[in-house]
Amino acid sequence: MTRRSPMLRNAGWGGLVVLAAVLAGCGGQPHQDLRAWMSAERAKLHPHVKPIEPPKPFVPASYQLADRTDPFANAKLETGVRQEMNKLSPEVMAQMNRPKEPLEQYSLDQIQMVGSVKIKGEDYALLKAANLLYRVHVGEYAGQHFGRITKIDENLVVLQELVQDATGDWVQRTATLQLQESSK
Repeated sequence: MTRRSPMLRNAGWGGLVVLAAVLAGCGGQPHQDLRAWMSAERAKLHPHVKPIEPPKPFVPASYQLADRTDPFANAKLETGVRQEMNKLSPEVMAQMNRPKEPLEQYSLDQIQMVGSVKIKGEDYALLKAANLLYRVHVGEYAGQHFGRITKIDENLVVLQELVQDATGDWVQRTATLQLQESSK
């Protein structure tokens, strides 16, 4: 253990005394003038709250047309549906009245083309829907938009669908199913 000289010992104490004096000078309330101004400004503020208006009294109205036909009656709705059906073209009516084929219960995004085969010169596509395999040929229907198969290629099935556009008119559009590569 080494002994320090008295001069170094006194210098250490002197530094502590100076540090204590500096810290004592920093004491008190800083920004006292700012705090006093904020308190004075807060005292001047008086919020102006507009009182809430009382609610208007409710006056019930009687239904004067109670003796007329209810616009939501089943008979009224059936009449409207019949009128709309009469406006349809014969092509659309034929599509709606024909018996549905098994693949028409699935949307096209639920149907996959998994292969194609040629039997006695006629092309067939192998379509998979809900883990069931279907063999289809040109003229059959698939999808929920009256999609009639118009062409079968070894990698592609082309369908002609009948859909309603934004204005309510029935228009034909072309859709395709492409061969899905096996992941196995």
